[in-house]
Amino acid sequence: MMKLSKLTAAGALATLLMTSATFAQTIGPNGETATPSQEVVVADSDVQTLKDGGYKAALVWHDQSDFVNAVTEGATDEFTRLGIEVVATTNAGFDTAKQRSDIETVMTKEPDIILALPLDPVASAAAFKEAVDNDVQLVFLSNVPSGFEHGAQYASIVTDDLFAMGKQAADALAADLGETGKVGWIYHDATYYVTNQRDNAFKSTIENDYPNMEIVAQAGISDPARAEDIANAMLLKHPDLAGVYVTWAGPAEGVLSALRANGNKTTKVVTLDLSEPIALDMVRGGNVAAIVADEAYELGRAMAASAARGLLGQDSPAFVVAPAVTVNADNVSEGWMRSLHRDAPESLTK
Repeated sequence: MMKLSKLTAAGALATLLMTSATFAQTIGPNGETATPSQEVVVADSDVQTLKDGGYKAALVWHDQSDFVNAVTEGATDEFTRLGIEVVATTNAGFDTAKQRSDIETVMTKEPDIILALPLDPVASAAAFKEAVDNDVQLVFLSNVPSGFEHGAQYASIVTDDLFAMGKQAADALAADLGETGKVGWIYHDATYYVTNQRDNAFKSTIENDYPNMEIVAQAGISDPARAEDIANAMLLKHPDLAGVYVTWAGPAEGVLSALRANGNKTTKVVTLDLSEPIALDMVRGGNVAAIVADEAYELGRAMAASAARGLLGQDSPAFVVAPAVTVNADNVSEGWMRSLHRDAPESLTK
């Protein structure tokens, strides 16, 4: 397999998306090669050493959601196994200034480990400086502060298998449509390697793997509130769309509203990340064909394991990815459990 570590991020991503049939691998924000999360483990023989260390961890999150709860649970369960105490869990509510304040607050508890999703790469670099200066083991979720280097300032970045998520969304839509039909592509109109890889993986999979399917309409979205208007314009120009890909579940709800307002019961939708309203339409046999999600609980476990390995003086990979899971009407309960480590909402299982 091609080595990505010496390529630029932009060049590596361009190479990656040339053909999903022969090359399909998620890459990190700086072109890092991905390592599967199941390879990042703390050996049973090292557990007692960690327990004897009396170590402490803090979780500095960007927001509060079912996803964050599942990541927290995965991390907490691993820390419990290793005898590491979680002394603080914070929620910045997507406020960069609040996150900086949260970091300052948790540092007073003298943690040995911090798990976090940095909201702003530039501001986060300054915010996490005190933690770096105090030799705190930092593991980041999906993002990294500007100028930080693996092994020097942080132990690992852990995120979803981004290419797999986009590819599985394309495969699910193709399966539902019998591998034929016109498709709309609503992508995230921002420079962010997480959504960019997921979106482009869908596009390249359709273009390379399904010759009887064609992306005839595409639109970028930065504000989820505009999703319904974007979908209406797309459907007006292409009323015969067989399917639509939407970059994540929030804007997919707007697309679903547009389809309902137009009385459209035939155009199928695929999106990423679990959402009860989207899943409810799916289990009721509506427009939604499938949702592709990450294994959020596994993300948390891998983050905790990577940080603990750092305490032991063991290196962890620079860029770690957790598996993706395709959720449809037939496996919604299993999919919810695999992703979020909790039962699906009762509305979906009645």
